[in-house]
Amino acid sequence: MFKYLLLAFTVVPFIELYLLLAIGREVGFWPTVGGVLLTGVVGAWLAKKEGLRVLRRWQESLAQGRMPEEGLVGGVLVLVGGVLLVSPGVLTDVVGLFLLFPPTRRLVAAVVRRRLERRMAEGTLRVTTFQSESFPGANPFEPRVSQPRIDRRPGAETDAEFTEE
Repeated sequence: MFKYLLLAFTVVPFIELYLLLAIGREVGFWPTVGGVLLTGVVGAWLAKKEGLRVLRRWQESLAQGRMPEEGLVGGVLVLVGGVLLVSPGVLTDVVGLFLLFPPTRRLVAAVVRRRLERRMAEGTLRVTTFQSESFPGANPFEPRVSQPRIDRRPGAETDAEFTEE
């Protein structure tokens, strides 16, 4: 995980800066700034449009009692694509557009889904969750220990049957 974070926060910004400077040398300062602003605005609009489309399809599928065709992975990819388009840079814009267009997003989602399934089958997938208490001010980073609630009123009995499947 460290190598991906290192790549994302050190190498990618240098590549972005190099590309922006190279484009600025060729077309000029103001056209480069205009291009960065234009991709940010178009990216935000496209991310909103695609996000709402995915949400609408989810709602329609669930209203009909079906599982949504475009799963959670597709929704996350739309979010990531929108964030990449809003951030300034050429490389991030290309990747963001790639994730926002439905045909290419489906290809990426299929690859991500296969990797997740393989890691789940191998037992190497780690999932970290944070839960908070129902009252304000609870620390969500403290480990939560749940205790079974035992109702010990006189005459209160519970009949239970357990099966192993």
